[in-house]
Amino acid sequence: MNKKVLTALAVAGIATAAMATEVSADTYTVQTGDTLSSIATNHNTTIDRLISVNKIANANLIFAGQQVELDDQAAAPVTRQASVQVAPVQEQVAVAAPVAQQAPVQQAAPVQQAPVQQAAPVQQKAAQVQSVSTAAASGSTYDQFIAAGGNSAMWQSIVMPESGGNVNASNGQYHGLGQTNQSWGHGSVATQTAGMLNYANSRYGSVDNAISFRAANGWW
Repeated sequence: MNKKVLTALAVAGIATAAMATEVSADTYTVQTGDTLSSIATNHNTTIDRLISVNKIANANLIFAGQQVELDDQAAAPVTRQASVQVAPVQEQVAVAAPVAQQAPVQQAAPVQQAPVQQAAPVQQKAAQVQSVSTAAASGSTYDQFIAAGGNSAMWQSIVMPESGGNVNASNGQYHGLGQTNQSWGHGSVATQTAGMLNYANSRYGSVDNAISFRAANGWW
């Protein structure tokens, strides 16, 4: 056989072997300018098949260098025409949406609290408050009566009904705070107080008994 013929056959065999190697490959590396459509056409498959096998979410988005699994139906690639330029694969640029700037939080104006007004100090009463109906009862006569040993119950139940708290009260027969006909009824507040206490204890047995008798009878 002619050497030229043998050489041509050898070259053809090498090209065929190279093509067979490319066809039998299980994966294909995406090149710049590839699309799924061109890969499917060159490997005798379909876009849907490539999407299914490779779990491709976006058929319009593949990247240079990406490994694409080819199904077992792939056949010899179709020779590309040099004059046909395939649109390059567009790399997806993740453009983050501009984050809306939030308006600065306005701090609430501090609430001015009105100063707490301190309550006026409670004045402690020097003496036990008693309800009296006359000026004499709230004056020094009452104070002297209490200081001499009298109590508020006796003042309210006997002194006030009998004399109205007037140490000099008299109707011509009865005299003083307790309105008795005793001589001590003409004395000082202290003397009259002592006389009334003695009178109540000696006649009624106690001040409380004297008060009860006065309340029941209107006199004592």
